[in-house]
Amino acid sequence: MSTQKITLAKGLNMGLRKAMEDDPKVLVMGEDVGKLGGVFRITDGLQKDFGEDRVIDSPLAESGIVGTAVGMALRGYRPVVEIQFDGFVYPAYDQIVCQVAKMRYRSKGRSPMPMVIRIPFGGGIGAVEHHSESPEAQFAHTPGLKVVACSNPVDGYWMIQQAIASDDPVIFLEPKRQYHADKQELDESTTLANAYPLFASRVVRRGSDVTVLSYGPTVKTAMQAAEAASTEGKSLEVIDLRTLSPLDMGPVLESVRRTGRVVITHEAHVNLGMGSELAARIQEQCFYSLEAPVLRVGGFDTPYPASRIEEDFLPDLDRVLDAVDRTLAY
Repeated sequence: MSTQKITLAKGLNMGLRKAMEDDPKVLVMGEDVGKLGGVFRITDGLQKDFGEDRVIDSPLAESGIVGTAVGMALRGYRPVVEIQFDGFVYPAYDQIVCQVAKMRYRSKGRSPMPMVIRIPFGGGIGAVEHHSESPEAQFAHTPGLKVVACSNPVDGYWMIQQAIASDDPVIFLEPKRQYHADKQELDESTTLANAYPLFASRVVRRGSDVTVLSYGPTVKTAMQAAEAASTEGKSLEVIDLRTLSPLDMGPVLESVRRTGRVVITHEAHVNLGMGSELAARIQEQCFYSLEAPVLRVGGFDTPYPASRIEEDFLPDLDRVLDAVDRTLAY
């Protein structure tokens, strides 16, 4: 068995490389993705190995990047475009919502849209505004888009390949604070066909008292909260949602029916965030199992703050544990 320890950045780089090796129609495009290898070095070395025709340094124009990728996808290519930072995606919002999301549907399936839009998202890196945002709910709310969020190196490796293989457009969210934070063992002998499904949530820690739902950067926070709670005799079950559109509610509902209590955490604003939809679905389908209201822990309803106070804005261990205590108090 061939294994190696990788970071999330390395996993994504390896996944992109594997997809490009397997299919000459896969290409990468974005600002500084070629010669520089991306601001986070996710595409490092790809232009050197695959050439400037397949790893394309674009102008600083997100609408142009996505608009060009739409044409390429219609011509049979599988473009992977990088939006350099989450807050830079809005110049391309018109293309994504009005073209990317609708093309396959309005053509009755005759024009698939096999493209991946990679977006580093979330805070925690001490950046200025427009570099630390969490726009996932805006895309999950748009019919025709698939939206996924990886949280760890192994998922990053497999999920990027699965997204590229999809004939539907995929918004691929990457928690930038996790790029170089932790390492995991990757079993390279596993095949793509045997990897964990792309559009499926996963229980990452078993528990019996409270269900904690998270995705992307807050999975690590939820796991830390579960570990801390265990020292006080509280058993938290942590679920990594992984897919935000479509939502995979099976593991969520099964867990809630056992625990009767739910805490949802994400970095995005609580108001109309993913937690709102999750809470509504849980209430609709698990009403008689609930022992307490569904609680949400997220960013505050303000624009993202200056970096010196971002740790006060982001959901952390203490805020998640406070929500756990409140739900157990009912």
